[in-house]
Amino acid sequence: MASKPGILTEWPWTWLGNFKYVVLAPFVAHSIHSFFLSKDEKQRDIVNFIIFPFLLSRMIHNQIWISLSRYRTAKGDNRIVDKSIEFDQVDRERNWDDQIIFNGLLFYYGYMKLEQSHHIPFWRTDGIILTALIHIGPVEFLYYWLHRALHHHFLYSRYHSHHHSSIVTEPITSVIHPFAEHVAYFALFAIPMLTAILTGTASIVALGGYITYIDFMNNLGHCNFELIPKWIFSVFPPLKYLMYTPSYHSLHHTQFRTNYSLFMPMYDYIYNTLDKSSDTLYEKSLERVGESPDVVHLTHLTTAESIYHLRLGFASLASEPHTSKWYFPIMWPITLWSTMVTWFYGHAFIVERNIFKNLKLQTWIVPKYRVQYFMPWQRESISNLMEKAIIEADQKGVKVLTLGLLNQELLNVNGEQYIKRYPELKVKLVDGSSLAVAVVLNSIPKGTTQVVLGGHLSKVAYSIALALCNDGIQVITLCESDYNMLKARLTPEAATNLVTSITFTSKVCTNKKTMEFILFNLVL
Repeated sequence: MASKPGILTEWPWTWLGNFKYVVLAPFVAHSIHSFFLSKDEKQRDIVNFIIFPFLLSRMIHNQIWISLSRYRTAKGDNRIVDKSIEFDQVDRERNWDDQIIFNGLLFYYGYMKLEQSHHIPFWRTDGIILTALIHIGPVEFLYYWLHRALHHHFLYSRYHSHHHSSIVTEPITSVIHPFAEHVAYFALFAIPMLTAILTGTASIVALGGYITYIDFMNNLGHCNFELIPKWIFSVFPPLKYLMYTPSYHSLHHTQFRTNYSLFMPMYDYIYNTLDKSSDTLYEKSLERVGESPDVVHLTHLTTAESIYHLRLGFASLASEPHTSKWYFPIMWPITLWSTMVTWFYGHAFIVERNIFKNLKLQTWIVPKYRVQYFMPWQRESISNLMEKAIIEADQKGVKVLTLGLLNQELLNVNGEQYIKRYPELKVKLVDGSSLAVAVVLNSIPKGTTQVVLGGHLSKVAYSIALALCNDGIQVITLCESDYNMLKARLTPEAATNLVTSITFTSKVCTNKKTMEFILFNLVL
């Protein structure tokens, strides 16, 4: 939200929430009916019919950029701004699809009102050239001055400050603007399209290609990593005036008063608003290598639908893990495809990067689902994937690698297999249970002499009991079977610190919970 929201800040359908797509329903239904059921041949127009599929393709296009950006940002190579994205920015940018709905309404309205837009050809060279020339000239020029006007304190505080709330940009930051701004932007981008339609030179490729170009350049320019290779500008030097780079536009978000151009920096050169550090930042970003994390958490996929809950995908789903949606069954082709990929993709991949003060953490995923861990013929493949990930982490200088979920005891005895195989490993392997044990042990007050363990003892509880006995703290179990199992794993000296409480045996053992838990009764 802008610091002083002006009129037409909110989208008209905000109150509809997740049902906002219904505003397109009448137009979509009419286009489908006209194309398939109309007896009048004039009504069967492919132009009207493909508007909705084109809107869906734009959403997919944007989502690909979002996923690519989050993966590359987490990896760290060629990063431009070395800051993390805050949660409020993720929430603020969740409505990126509003502008696609808005464009869709205008496309349908324009089709109904402009007879010249009916039955246009698939390709016309003159229309494509005309569209490109008008964009390079009037559109880029008018946008430059509109953008400078939006940075005037009156308009900036009421509208454009909402966009600039994101210092560290993601591709989709490009379309996060108040409704009024989008009205102005569409009026600009409509100039080439209307000109082509009214002059009879429009084509499906010209109109669809122009919108796709705008989406592509918008997403590219707001990435927080540099991806334009240097050789492109060496081969064709004038290109630096016709195409910006992510680092070029990133300076606009950090410096605010430079690099105003839309996609073509030539107007910044003409009006002397080019940031002097543009070339330097571009080269530094290209050369930058991602910093090695201090801690890596190695986990795996769980259910077939868990692929949708990764941070690389949809933010709305990633924020609600372990929840199913009514439309998941409709997405079964994607679910099936992602499952099949795990059978032959052979490398763990990074999905998330977090920073806690000076501690850098990453989450890596072994591309295997939970069910595959219980298939005997898959275990060797999974073990090899984990081994590669551990070696890679060691080579990168990672200090600690934690094993999550089924990457623990089921396959490799909590990492001991790899420690024995590679005794020279510098990275410390810690399974999730060990972390839980460490947290509990640190929570026990100093000076404690006795600890009572009750309930259904889990692997974590056994590890805690063993650690306490080895440290000379007396551990009291409430069940004789637990006492016998623990004693068998202790050294004779440590076993002297293990006792059983006959008083509580019948009370607890006859009322065990089905869910595992640990009960501590600290006796000082």
